[in-house]
Amino acid sequence: MKGKNVYLREFKIDDWHDVHAYASLEQVCRYQTWGPNNENDSQNYVKQAIADARKCPRTRFAFAIALKNRERVVGAAELVIDSANSSGAIGYIVHPDYWGQGVATEAATCLIDDGFNRLKLHRIWATCDSRNIASAKVLKKVGMQQEGRLRDHLRLSDGWRDSFVFGLLEDERSRL
Repeated sequence: MKGKNVYLREFKIDDWHDVHAYASLEQVCRYQTWGPNNENDSQNYVKQAIADARKCPRTRFAFAIALKNRERVVGAAELVIDSANSSGAIGYIVHPDYWGQGVATEAATCLIDDGFNRLKLHRIWATCDSRNIASAKVLKKVGMQQEGRLRDHLRLSDGWRDSFVFGLLEDERSRL
């Protein structure tokens, strides 16, 4: 999948080094239930993404985010399918060296386009920590509507996290 400046591709085993470069950083994991990763965690993430890509039917589409004309992985983007409800949840994580450059927005757009066009989903949704203003802006920029707030939704290392819920329906996407 290609955006203007980024592309999403399947993970390769050696990508764990690039994944570890961001997944081991406290600032990247601040709003996540995981991390900071040790090397084994990063290796296992890549191995699991590769294994999930081989499953049939495939329900987890975890992709490496790379910049055009470069092979280095600068983040990850995922779409997890609930086929019974024709819906999918998206998520993304980006190395802080690339924050504010549209990488997450392009990756989320690629996932949404693939979900609606190829996978024929009815609804795509996402959550983000209520304190993660940058992620909420990305979700709004790609056309998602904030649908609500889940109170004490996830437990993080520093306590409970409220999550904003965003969603986009297939007929809304065609109007963007």
